[in-house]
Amino acid sequence: MTTSIATTPDGALEVTEVARLRATFRAGRTRPDEWRLAQLRGLERLLVDNEAELAAALLADLGRPANDSFLGDIAPTLAEVRFALRKLARWRRPQRVGLPLSQRPGRAWFDFEPLGVVLVIGPWNYPVYLTLGPLVGAIAAGNCAVLKPSEHAPAVADALARLVPRYLDPDAFTVLNGGPEVTQGVLAQGVDHAFFTGGPEIGKAVMAAAAPHLTPVTLELGGKCPAVVSSDAVVDVAARRIAWTKLLNSGQTCIAPDYVLVERSVRDEFVAALLRAFRDMAPDGRGGRDLPIVTARHAARLAGLLEGHGGEILLGGGSAPADRRHDLTVVLDPAADAALMQEEIFGPILPVVTVDSVAEAVERVNAGPKPLAAYLFSESGEEERLFRAEVPAGAVVTNHAAMHVLCPELPFGGVGNSGMGAYHGRWGFEAFSHRKAHLARSARIDPRVVYPPYGPLTRRLLRLIF
Repeated sequence: MTTSIATTPDGALEVTEVARLRATFRAGRTRPDEWRLAQLRGLERLLVDNEAELAAALLADLGRPANDSFLGDIAPTLAEVRFALRKLARWRRPQRVGLPLSQRPGRAWFDFEPLGVVLVIGPWNYPVYLTLGPLVGAIAAGNCAVLKPSEHAPAVADALARLVPRYLDPDAFTVLNGGPEVTQGVLAQGVDHAFFTGGPEIGKAVMAAAAPHLTPVTLELGGKCPAVVSSDAVVDVAARRIAWTKLLNSGQTCIAPDYVLVERSVRDEFVAALLRAFRDMAPDGRGGRDLPIVTARHAARLAGLLEGHGGEILLGGGSAPADRRHDLTVVLDPAADAALMQEEIFGPILPVVTVDSVAEAVERVNAGPKPLAAYLFSESGEEERLFRAEVPAGAVVTNHAAMHVLCPELPFGGVGNSGMGAYHGRWGFEAFSHRKAHLARSARIDPRVVYPPYGPLTRRLLRLIF
């Protein structure tokens, strides 16, 4: 059963759906490993069988070509599913821990218990990967789930509403389509965990809506991800890798390089290589003109960032908000207080800022909110150690950008304004689980000395034991 709605003023629909899933969970259906593995295999088949349909939906919503959709949405989701299928038995094993003297003889361990009914709120920029990717962890942990795809990717949302009940247990998973009122309606029912991917402002609203029920939240947000190019970098490689990851999805990627800090001694060489790379890789041989943007409002926001930036436009600069288009644009040395350098860009605009050292770049990065990811291009071990030690970020990558998202053994998440909590691989399994502590004591050994009244000798003994 799936449900698509436009408005739910009384929240009745969300009450029904959450209650239905909760009944499934309480019946114990989701706990056996066999059920979890069956759902993961169903999700794998959903992606394989319907790649063409999902690619067509992504093209309709985002103007993204099929190969980019495979790389950005289908392949990483499949990788998460297949990794979970291989590792689930290991993740599920109880883990023994040691005991202090005061609790011996006995045994202690912890295991992972499913939370219950969880809510996954997907974004529009990678609407398959960032909706179904978190679902992998929820399934592996043994939960039921409400999926709320983004209303800004309606073709994908409709596809998920049709496909999910065909491949997954319809009594354990449901897709609710609609706007923010749907999210608010579900959260008002007191789900057991809320997982949100999106911007910090909406993340705050999700957290506030979850607070009355003390619903725990995972917030995967964004931030201005810096790329630092040092004088020791392999400049051509740095330029190509930054250009490639910035071009993905027209720059509408939370871990795309938001701006570049480049050392003065290699700035001109880097800028020339960057412009060359953009022209080589931009779609349709048009040099990055008229790249698709998700909505007219977002395109207008990008155009506004280019007003009064105080720098020099080296490439692009054009915008057509009504047509949901914006040119790939490179801006050299914009003013530090310009909106372009203060707001997350989330589009095909790349500021390049000149610095005199990696240390200065680190200071500039640390002057702003903590980013979701930070990238250093350098062959210097000393610079790498400085950067990794001094830059607080969700992740630090050297000599590439954004690739950490494809490593399921690594936790993926932000810090501070860029998010809270982490997922992928085992981290996703644990995010949707409760670590339950267990202690087992023997009733056959029960020394009188631990009970009152306590004499002087007993008190000294207890100090040694406890």
